[in-house]
Amino acid sequence: MTLRTARRSSLVEQVIDQLKGEIVAGTWPIGGRIPPEPVLSESLGVGRNTVREAVRALTHAGILESLQGDGTYVRATSEMSGAMRRRLERAELVETLEIRRGLEVEAARLAAVRRTPSDLTAIEAALVLRDAAWAAREHPEFVEADLAFHTAVVEATHNGMLIELYRDFSAALRASIGAAGAVVEHADIPHGPIAAAIAAGDGQAAATAARRCLDQIMDEADDHNTDDEVERSVPDAP
Repeated sequence: MTLRTARRSSLVEQVIDQLKGEIVAGTWPIGGRIPPEPVLSESLGVGRNTVREAVRALTHAGILESLQGDGTYVRATSEMSGAMRRRLERAELVETLEIRRGLEVEAARLAAVRRTPSDLTAIEAALVLRDAAWAAREHPEFVEADLAFHTAVVEATHNGMLIELYRDFSAALRASIGAAGAVVEHADIPHGPIAAAIAAGDGQAAATAARRCLDQIMDEADDHNTDDEVERSVPDAP
């Protein structure tokens, strides 16, 4: 990993910009640990105090998280996604799923009328990986593959603002998909109809398929919450 050497004034701002650039570029993925302070200091050609201040600012913004004795981890790709992550950590699963429905239903509709051959290839490849991970009950792999499928659909809209918004939302979305996967681990919620409708160029059918998918997940989540409430209400045996 090679970073540009920081120079002139406002070194902290320059370091912040360079660190953010590496995060956005995927050099340090979400969930990954950034290099330790001495390594960053040497790579950037600045003092450790400057690096420390830049990391502190990114931590305050929710982009990084410092864990005592373990290192500093990437939690978001921008200030907006960091704010979303903190907010969604306090949200109920159903609330997050409602936001997903609003974004993904419209994305499916737009993707059906704007997709290119390369978009269809990306969507189909993501669907194959998603279904394989689900069949193998490989939960972490499924979460990433499911997110990759929905991201491919969003990118097929070619709406820059929607893509950016969904990218910011995606860090927190991982937790939503993970929780939903645990809730509906025995349910079959195929995503093939979404991909098929997009390939056919049928915006209405794509939106309907996406809505049905999220509605089914929400129904399962509601049932799961109801079961938990009933279980908590039953007194322990004497």
